[in-house]
Amino acid sequence: MPESSWPENDSYSELESLNSLFADLSQPPSSDDVEKAPPRRRDRRRQKAAAVLVLVWSSTIALHLVTWGFWLVLGLTTLMSIHAMRFLLARPLAIPEPLSDADLETAPPVSLLVAAKNEEAVIERLVKTLCSLDYPSNRYEVWVIDDNSTDNTPVLLGQLARQYKQLRVFHRSADAGGGKSGALNQVLPLTKGEIIAVFDADAQVPADLLRRVLPLFERPDLGAVQVRKEISNVSSNLWVQGQIAEMALDSFLQQQRIAIGGIGELRGNGQFVRRAALEQCGGWNEETITDDLDLTIRLHLERWDIDFMTFPAVAEEGVTRAIALWHQRNRWAEGGYQRYLDYWQPILRNRMGSRKTLDLVMFWIIQYLLPTAMIPDLMMAILRNRPMIMTPFTGLTVPMFIVGTIMGLRQIQRSQRRLAKLEAEKSGENSPESERSLLASLRLLFHTLYGSLYMFHWLPVVASMTTRISIRPKRLKWVKTVHKGQE
Repeated sequence: MPESSWPENDSYSELESLNSLFADLSQPPSSDDVEKAPPRRRDRRRQKAAAVLVLVWSSTIALHLVTWGFWLVLGLTTLMSIHAMRFLLARPLAIPEPLSDADLETAPPVSLLVAAKNEEAVIERLVKTLCSLDYPSNRYEVWVIDDNSTDNTPVLLGQLARQYKQLRVFHRSADAGGGKSGALNQVLPLTKGEIIAVFDADAQVPADLLRRVLPLFERPDLGAVQVRKEISNVSSNLWVQGQIAEMALDSFLQQQRIAIGGIGELRGNGQFVRRAALEQCGGWNEETITDDLDLTIRLHLERWDIDFMTFPAVAEEGVTRAIALWHQRNRWAEGGYQRYLDYWQPILRNRMGSRKTLDLVMFWIIQYLLPTAMIPDLMMAILRNRPMIMTPFTGLTVPMFIVGTIMGLRQIQRSQRRLAKLEAEKSGENSPESERSLLASLRLLFHTLYGSLYMFHWLPVVASMTTRISIRPKRLKWVKTVHKGQE
């Protein structure tokens, strides 16, 4: 979950007006919604966002008015195509073998952190899983931060603390601020692990996760590892199916970006951070709505690398309704954009190194420049009866994402077969036959096509977000998800 706030509420009324999709743009913030962050910093973000918006709009319009505008875009697209080919053809780094029983004797201490607010439906399952991992119980601890829950969460945690000796429960007061970041920061000084792992309350964690992740930290320059995420409440729901394809694409993008020396990113749930790196960055930022994306940039600015673990995966509940998806994606988009506004100077000074800076710029163009320029580009295309000037960029991005989705979904299929084989070996049964047929290929194709269409929802999300944060005062609103505990 890439956000500093509590997750979005997925319990909106099905009869809620579609106008609520634009509530973030139209409704003024109430005093209760505003986190007491330094107003100067919030105002500077708005000023910078407004300046970028004006620059993108004016530049897009200017490109339509000059005769060489299309050729400039085509030239930049050609340069990006070279980077894209390197990206697609790169070979991911080899994953080290899991820790053996002998290795466990010298394995590093680990602290597992879970920030929880009103999570009675899922917290017991997660705590029991985390306290039963295939790792020496005297070499890891589990911290659950109860952020002033008003349901049965505190009672359940009290019962579980008496049952598991490695469980630590920390109760926050009603006036504690900072959302998820504040909860994590408050407990960090009390932890003892060399490696800090963060999970959401709805996470479903494999028993051998620590054995598989920790060998990656043998690299001294590795600051963090993000474990691949997958959807736990798999169903025929189209929003859920879209998120499955989206996570598959994200997995492939992460893997390939790291393979060419680019940016690896944290995704909140299932992230592991070296304590030394985290303390060097000053902990989690309480003035952002996506603490993981913010920490990603700060780690890279301090010259730490972030790796990505494709197997096994950490499962989490997917959003099942359009309104909840809209609000969630708006926060993710804003948090991702916010880090460019906050750290643009050290980024342009190349503090990360040339490869990471180039990778970051390319994905900024794809993720934020193109959607923001879409509105003025479409307006000028209609007025002048000409093609959209950014068409070459789109022609590069769409095929790259389609290929990425296919590769990501195939990777998930291989992981599922591998997991089934491991489970069969443990139980002494024969490995199940994998589906290798024309039907399986068609399913993969249709899922890819649908996932590609689904990804277009990011265009209105980003376009509206970049406009909204340019004209409205910043809100840091902590919103709570209702987790249902679905398998």
